[in-house]
Amino acid sequence: MSVPNPSSSASDIVGDHWSFRVLPRMFHPYLRLTRFDRPIGAWLLFWPGAWSLSLATAQEARPPDVWLLLLFGVGAVVMRGAGCVINDLWDRDLDGKVARTALRPLPSGQVTPRQALFFLGILLLLGLLILLQLTATAILLGVSSIALIVAYPLMKRVTYWPQAFLGLTFNWGALMGWAAVTDSLAWPPVVLYLGSLAWTLGYDTIYAHQDREDDVLVGIKSSALKLGDRTRPWVAGFYAVAVLLMAVAGGLTGLGWPFWLAVVGVALQAGWQVWTLDIDNPDNCLLRFKSNRYFGLILWLGIMLSPVVAA
Repeated sequence: MSVPNPSSSASDIVGDHWSFRVLPRMFHPYLRLTRFDRPIGAWLLFWPGAWSLSLATAQEARPPDVWLLLLFGVGAVVMRGAGCVINDLWDRDLDGKVARTALRPLPSGQVTPRQALFFLGILLLLGLLILLQLTATAILLGVSSIALIVAYPLMKRVTYWPQAFLGLTFNWGALMGWAAVTDSLAWPPVVLYLGSLAWTLGYDTIYAHQDREDDVLVGIKSSALKLGDRTRPWVAGFYAVAVLLMAVAGGLTGLGWPFWLAVVGVALQAGWQVWTLDIDNPDNCLLRFKSNRYFGLILWLGIMLSPVVAA
């Protein structure tokens, strides 16, 4: 079977990612299926867990556990990939009707649904092996997230707020990180989870503006379509709630001045996104969406450095 050319400007596939040069050609469709060539999704999945487990260790005046960070990092890559496979299995007929997604492995025929299901099983097994390294509470939380992961791709068919369901799903690590350290839950991770949900509402609404015309064409919904020209004040509100709740979570854990400096940093970063946002320019939206990896890094550094400075 000939592989479609991913270089078309209409396609969202990255044609020159390093993984395509390193790994044999037979693996390329599976790399594209998991969006391995676009790691921003894995970063956005990783940060809430990293924040949470670092909060849990910071309250004990110690830096985060490197092994746990590694587990959450690998887990983010694996489970983000599994979520993409589930999404593409649900959406393979819709994706084939849109130029940006028509060359994805399932609608283009590079991977069959049966092959995708087998590959999904491998990813879920890897995710389970990682999950079993954690505490009992974290394991229970991880298993309970499967329903959200499976249901999320359907939400854009029934509501203009699929971004809210993405937030519920993507930020589950904010609960699991704390549980992986303490084998329990408390108010700081719950508040952090709610703040992370607001953060996702902001950045994914920005992302959704790239697809407005295609979404109307195929009959699916998004917060971008719902909000339209009111997007800027709404995103500003989402980000304001996110920063406020993240600050409360840090305050509940008694973090020091590096954290509060980081709160100022993420507020400025989010403000830059809103101030410079052009919802009619897909490249502008994509750049601001991707910049949230730096939002995550700034906040994490503030959490991580708080106990170091205190010592």
